[in-house]
Amino acid sequence: MKIEVWSDYVCPFCYIGKRELEQALKETGLAGKVDVAFKAYELDPTASTVDNSKVKEAFAKKKGLSEAQVEGMYSSITARAESVGLSYDFEKMTSANTRKAHRLAKFAETQGKGAEADEALLAAHFTHNLALNDDNVLLDIAEKIGLSREDAKNVLSSNQYDGDVTKDIQEARAVGVQGVPFFVFERKYAISGAQPQEVFQDTLKKIAAELEIKPDLQMVGNKNGETCEDGSCPI
Repeated sequence: MKIEVWSDYVCPFCYIGKRELEQALKETGLAGKVDVAFKAYELDPTASTVDNSKVKEAFAKKKGLSEAQVEGMYSSITARAESVGLSYDFEKMTSANTRKAHRLAKFAETQGKGAEADEALLAAHFTHNLALNDDNVLLDIAEKIGLSREDAKNVLSSNQYDGDVTKDIQEARAVGVQGVPFFVFERKYAISGAQPQEVFQDTLKKIAAELEIKPDLQMVGNKNGETCEDGSCPI
């Protein structure tokens, strides 16, 4: 089963949605039956590549909101994140232009590390409060997931994989993506936003039935329970 996920590394709902999908795959026994492709999307292509101002301050300024209004919004997002096992601290989170991060992820894909890069970049921003505008942060992430630091440095210091990022964004527009996260299943069904896990489960089960995909059995109880085997029983 092919699943395409459009997301941005500074979108709080993208990490939440990723966790909802992962849990749904686990609960349905389909985790080993899918091919998940992570697609790039930029919420703010004009974001500064050097400014590391706090997310809350930048958002309030951009939207013309009061501190109280912003606090209320982020409190609800933090609570939603906690419900899927994520810890967000918007007081420490910094703004970032994610173009370089997406290019790094595209490089990681060529090395068979696309999924690892996607998780590491989201975790860096949302749970470790690291600045994605900082090349050293990106290089540390590359090294952590098993990529050559030198190769990653060459990618970041050039425009390598920029075309791949642009292609993903153009493709998003073509399929009707207006916000992220956006999940496309077999180019037939789509889920917009960080929907509850049940929505993902229902969609996965429906597609699995259509494609005649049998879920992996989930063992319960003692895996070493007493059994009779090979035509005999130890009694």
